[in-house]
Amino acid sequence: MRAADPGFLVLPWPGGGGPDPEEGPVSAEEGQGGLLLRCGALLGLTLICVVVLRKWIAGGVCTCLVRLDGKTVLITGANTGIGKETSRELAQRGARVVMACRDLTRAERAAEEIRQTTGNGNVVIRHLDLASVYSVRQFAKDFLETEDRLDVLINNAGVMMCPKWLTEDGFETQLAVNHLGHFLLTNLLLPKLKSSTPSRVVNVSSIAHRGGRIDFDDLFFGRRLYSPLDSYRQSKLANVLFSRELARRLKGVGVSSFCLHPGVIRTELGRHVQGWFPLLGMLLSIPSLLLMKTPHQGCQTSVYCAVTPGLEARSGRYFSDCAEKEVAPEGQDDEVARRLWEESARLVGLKDTC
Repeated sequence: MRAADPGFLVLPWPGGGGPDPEEGPVSAEEGQGGLLLRCGALLGLTLICVVVLRKWIAGGVCTCLVRLDGKTVLITGANTGIGKETSRELAQRGARVVMACRDLTRAERAAEEIRQTTGNGNVVIRHLDLASVYSVRQFAKDFLETEDRLDVLINNAGVMMCPKWLTEDGFETQLAVNHLGHFLLTNLLLPKLKSSTPSRVVNVSSIAHRGGRIDFDDLFFGRRLYSPLDSYRQSKLANVLFSRELARRLKGVGVSSFCLHPGVIRTELGRHVQGWFPLLGMLLSIPSLLLMKTPHQGCQTSVYCAVTPGLEARSGRYFSDCAEKEVAPEGQDDEVARRLWEESARLVGLKDTC
């Protein structure tokens, strides 16, 4: 019986099987053509892999189309990186955006760019230095006196793995800026958040909270050897615990609290890493173009937590890539969260808290 015709023809890979004795030697032109074909196939496969990798690294995208007309959003550290892109995204939705920044010159440049690209002229800047208790109190006082409402507070500003610096209040800089400044700011602005319900507080944390530890006996590395990474982890864990405790204290009030990991992003935040690990910084500078999110991609989870309807029932939860994720065990300790709240209030001189 004759075998069935498979219906297709299999051709040999050009130049892959060597010359056929019956066909004679392969010409130089044919050999070169086969090499070019293989190189082209390899290049095409590489490009496809790069596209797939970039799409995976980009993570989730906020697809919610909710408008924010008539709403006021306050974003700290808004003149660069994901803070700037978050400001742009929310301005495009019609919100009044208040950009709280330390450098007013850079802030105004960023604000003007956002006004131009979004067509929203209701984008304003205010001075805020989160490393200064005085500055935070003055900012909050001015905000409460001049703004009618506050619908979303996004605690975005931060420093990462900087040298051991002390603030004017004697606090270690990473814990001061990343946690204590935002803790004080949020508490001082609670009256406006409560009068604007339903409102939200969004705290930008990091996956680096995993492995972090709140050392109540030496929060500012006064006795132990300073580690920029341990300090950063402590501050990011503090963000998670603060968000959790805030949600517990505000349950039923109409103010929701969320924290998030934005991803690994190409921003100025990592500028101190090269100081500690110059070789690592040099090696990562080129791969970072492929292996890190852009600021626009990195702001998506912040926007998601700020605008997505129905998240109120998940107040106190942790998000990444526009989805709820499991927080590390150290971020679920309610007793540590309560103790951190009380110690933070004592350090910044806050007597009345929620």
